[in-house]
Amino acid sequence: MKLIAGLGNPGKKYENSRHNVGFRIIEKLAYRHNAKLKKNLFKKCRQANLSVSGEDIILIQPLTFMNLSGTNILYFYKKLNLFLKDILIICDDINLPLGKVRIRPSGSSGGHNGLESVIGSLKSEGFPRLRIGIKTEENIEDLSEYVLSEFKDNEERIIENTIDDAVNTCETWIKDGTEITMSKFN
Repeated sequence: MKLIAGLGNPGKKYENSRHNVGFRIIEKLAYRHNAKLKKNLFKKCRQANLSVSGEDIILIQPLTFMNLSGTNILYFYKKLNLFLKDILIICDDINLPLGKVRIRPSGSSGGHNGLESVIGSLKSEGFPRLRIGIKTEENIEDLSEYVLSEFKDNEERIIENTIDDAVNTCETWIKDGTEITMSKFN
């Protein structure tokens, strides 16, 4: 059993924001495997169960807002008795160039509040994470405003391709683990 969680913020207001790229990857992964994300109000998430390469997978989009994502991840970690290596967290990364995909077996939050929440809840940095670059060459005056804004048309084309790459990365991670996935996609 593996858990893949895409971080983002719930609601129409944030649906296409840069911060919600994790949600978009979960949606595309579910779609590719004919799984339907359904609201699970008890667990405060949207969830889909599927099988990839013979492995049972739970996909989630925490509906607790980015800064509180960790409580949701902790619930599944405990309930499913998972190992940290079997949890993949997907999020945006302001420090990576737009469209860059990077998977790592562990690490710090890098200033990302969603990852900080997950690290705090799990009391560990030792879980894989897939970061998606959203960095711009333009000067960012307000970081919060920037990550909550939508991609420009030319950026959206890049991100759509990146989402496909990220889904391929997730599928390889499921089948081959973090180290092999890093060698193929980083």
